[in-house]
Amino acid sequence: MLDTKPLLLNSDFPAINRGALSVLQVNLGYLCNLSCTHCHVNAGPKRTELASLETISAILAYIDLTGVTTLDLTGGAPEMNPHFKYLVREASARNVTVIDRCNLTILNEPGYEDLAEFLALHQVVVSASLPCYSEKNVNEQRGKGVFGSSITALQKLNKLGYGTSENLSLNLVYNPNGPFLPPSQQALQQDYKQKLAQDFGISFNELLTITNMPISRFGSMLLSKGLYEDYLQLLKDNFSAANLAGVMCKNLISIDWQGYVYDCDFNQMLDMPLQTHSAGAKGMIASDAKRTHISDLLQQDITGNPIVIGDHCYGCTAGQGSSCGGALA
Repeated sequence: MLDTKPLLLNSDFPAINRGALSVLQVNLGYLCNLSCTHCHVNAGPKRTELASLETISAILAYIDLTGVTTLDLTGGAPEMNPHFKYLVREASARNVTVIDRCNLTILNEPGYEDLAEFLALHQVVVSASLPCYSEKNVNEQRGKGVFGSSITALQKLNKLGYGTSENLSLNLVYNPNGPFLPPSQQALQQDYKQKLAQDFGISFNELLTITNMPISRFGSMLLSKGLYEDYLQLLKDNFSAANLAGVMCKNLISIDWQGYVYDCDFNQMLDMPLQTHSAGAKGMIASDAKRTHISDLLQQDITGNPIVIGDHCYGCTAGQGSSCGGALA
């Protein structure tokens, strides 16, 4: 796979600093039942990286110390980590809002038949990837049969009250199937709601539109087709300074399967670790920085720290903006 990192490090992106931390986003591992073309973590069925119980214990200790209010679980398929249910139970017992970045098809896999009921029991927010309401587009991006399996999973979640009851939130996630920006989130949400209700009787709360980052599997595809520079220029041409105030890295840290900390999951995939006052040296480039473990942050306040940036950050600030919570504008 072609590496985009050397093309991203020397950036003119504006300097930004952290605000108050409220969200821990944890990558529980790269194991996944799918191998999607847009996946920025290169997840798949043959990956073996999974967060250990020791790492999960360190995450819970950090939650206890800081009072973080949201735990955002991602992967791979986070549910395939053998400690997924333990972490959800422990976080829920602490009154932490848990978000499950679910690919939907995992709810239909053998051994996971009770997963939807488990999520409902603990009032986990399901943020489900459905990159289009078109079967053809979804299957091209995520694999043959994925659309049908996703619809079945959504109907299962609806029967449990997801998308229809106050305490069970079901959000869908859209990302483009090519080198272009997402359309208006509000307009596309109306299309999704109308089409899914009409064709399948499916209800959901919100649609979150996310811009594809020019890294990992998607970035490699762009390079191989000679589209990388054009796509990066598209992001830069659509930069909006107004989006800087809402970028997710201001109130979130991303933790990898080994417990190391990054400003966001895109930096995680580029091996650009979070810099603390003790570990970061002025003028140090991200690729030289010492990695910080979540257990090392127990005695540190990272509020106000500089955020490690690169040209991929233009993906979060282009057009209507993009974050794991959808559009910013």
